[in-house]
Amino acid sequence: MRTNLALQQQDIDAVSVTAGILLDSPVLSVEPVLGGGNNRVYRLQTANGPVALKFYPRHREDVRDRQGAEVSALKFLSRYSVSQVPEVLAESREAGCAALTWIDGGRVSEPAARDVDDALRLLAELRALSEAHGADVLRDASAATFSGAQVVAQIEARLARIRGIADQHPELNQFLRKQLSPALQKMGAWARRAYAQAGIDFELELGPNERTLSPSDFGFHNTLRRTNGRLAFVDFEYFGWDDPAKLVSDFLLHPGMTLTPTLKQRFLAGASAVFGDRHGDFTARFMALYPLYGLCWCLIMLNEYFPERWLRRAVNFKGEAKEAVQARQLARSRVLLQKMVETYESGPDLG
Repeated sequence: MRTNLALQQQDIDAVSVTAGILLDSPVLSVEPVLGGGNNRVYRLQTANGPVALKFYPRHREDVRDRQGAEVSALKFLSRYSVSQVPEVLAESREAGCAALTWIDGGRVSEPAARDVDDALRLLAELRALSEAHGADVLRDASAATFSGAQVVAQIEARLARIRGIADQHPELNQFLRKQLSPALQKMGAWARRAYAQAGIDFELELGPNERTLSPSDFGFHNTLRRTNGRLAFVDFEYFGWDDPAKLVSDFLLHPGMTLTPTLKQRFLAGASAVFGDRHGDFTARFMALYPLYGLCWCLIMLNEYFPERWLRRAVNFKGEAKEAVQARQLARSRVLLQKMVETYESGPDLG
């Protein structure tokens, strides 16, 4: 039987061969990079310096072209000299990988005001590039929504999917039936009324000039702090066109970040300045849809209940029992739902 060490060496040897062909240059060393569970990333040492080699996941139940989205996004941003992101050096669709410029930096565990300003600077660049040549051929962001009705439909689809396995988990089933489903009915009806009061059609999709380019999975969990203190944003697998109200809501709601109320308020004020003038209904949409995006996150937090998701993500929990992880995620979902229920009529609680 081959040991884990032997399997790891076999994997590294295969990566070295693939990288050498891709870069048309000898690879001096290969080092796995610890990080998220969706991809495999390696640090390659070459004669010209370090390179990042990223392998993208391929799952039968998830057919999204993450490699195509990220490579096309980074090439587009590089064309317009956006310096806060890596550049694509080469890619292989057959091997499912891309070679990117290596960024020396550490994770951002405690964001500061200057980090929020770096994030806002990228949003402003993306907004400006929304009218640039080549932007029109970029795809929609993953899980993009362009109307209030689409937001509700997306929540309903997520809810229907998890209901399909909820009978196996009594506490989850009760939470969905007695708390989340009623909350969706109330918040959906309230959002429709808020749209009507603002003179916006809940069913009508945003026009091209009301959309923005978005990293989608945007936040400090996908950044590196360079040696000069500035941030680099490193994950664009879900990049594309989206409603700026969703982009801002997701940043504020993302469970992978811990932001102080002051930093949340700073981001919201800055984002409103970025999008408010061009997207005339931005504030009204954001206020109406923020609670619904909160419900989306309540359901996203429950993904560990899906067997195929658990198989991919179990390694991230370092041997912790599946039932313990699911219980913790359910508790987190309960807390967020309660917050949305208590505040949806009065506006986002950024505390």
